[in-house]
Amino acid sequence: MAHEKILGPQARDEEEEEDHSLRPSRMSEMVGQREVFERIQIAVEAAQKRDEPLGHILFDGPPGLGKTTFAVCIPHELNVPLDITSGASLKAPKDLLPFLTNLQKGQILFIDEIHRLPAAVEEYLYTAMEDFRADFVLGEGINARTINMTLKPFTLIGATTRAGMLSSPLRDRFQIREHLDFYSVEELTEIIRRNAKKMVIEIDDESCREIAERSRSTPRVANNRLRCVRDFAVSRADGVISLKVARDALVTWDIDRLGLDKQDRRYLETLLRVFAGGPAGVEALSHTMNVPTETLVDEVEPFLLRSELVIRTPRGRMATRLAADHVGIPLENEAASDSQGKLFESPGETEQ
Repeated sequence: MAHEKILGPQARDEEEEEDHSLRPSRMSEMVGQREVFERIQIAVEAAQKRDEPLGHILFDGPPGLGKTTFAVCIPHELNVPLDITSGASLKAPKDLLPFLTNLQKGQILFIDEIHRLPAAVEEYLYTAMEDFRADFVLGEGINARTINMTLKPFTLIGATTRAGMLSSPLRDRFQIREHLDFYSVEELTEIIRRNAKKMVIEIDDESCREIAERSRSTPRVANNRLRCVRDFAVSRADGVISLKVARDALVTWDIDRLGLDKQDRRYLETLLRVFAGGPAGVEALSHTMNVPTETLVDEVEPFLLRSELVIRTPRGRMATRLAADHVGIPLENEAASDSQGKLFESPGETEQ
């Protein structure tokens, strides 16, 4: 992710001028994640009253649930600047140094995909997070010398979809750790209703709920599907979204009644047809589908697991009877529903 800087209220005005941006700019505008919201709100108010930087925060959870939204809203609450980067773009400590040395007091540094930080960069963060100090080396060989630079107190916000990949020393340096969970249909319906208003879309409550029910319990997916329905309505229904228009649009985009898209169904069909329902390791599924393993683990499986279409066992993924009924492929081996998973394991394959 490119380095970008957002400066408090000014950024909010710019965001509001961009009609394509549906991200809330204040935590009070957010829907869902109420327990997380309340704890973060307490921490923010306490930091303001003490006139101290907010403690470091780590958000984890599946993609699209609001980790970045929290990271963007919190600086607006504190009226402090925000710097944004990603773990993948910080390849060496020298890449992190400009962010640290330009920090203002109380500023927030947001690192998305923080689990992708190289070990050397991660270790460089330790003293910055704990002691607000950066150590860097000038020169080489016998002429090299270490410079200790005092940093202005700041807050690091990290976001990850793979919390288990973070080392314990890094994880322990976050005073606040929050897991974001999936949204209810009611919460997604409200998000769609609000965003439809921002997009100046004429839509009824039934259509909002229909889109919500097919949005994989994820706000990002809901917003994307709202855009798809809007485009369909503009093209085929004079811009007005009725229940029929919403359903026709979602069918056009291959979104079924459970909210599964073509890739989700392909995953289930591969598991049922090729592996007879499983168990099958995620790498075997990945190779068979020609899809990166990370895509299956981070984007496809979380909702399938939550919807009880797939289960994970020590020996691999297995399709449930519900999955077989949904895609219309018989569950050939009844033992595939047994959580012991004794059949069809690929040689040398281990569960991930």
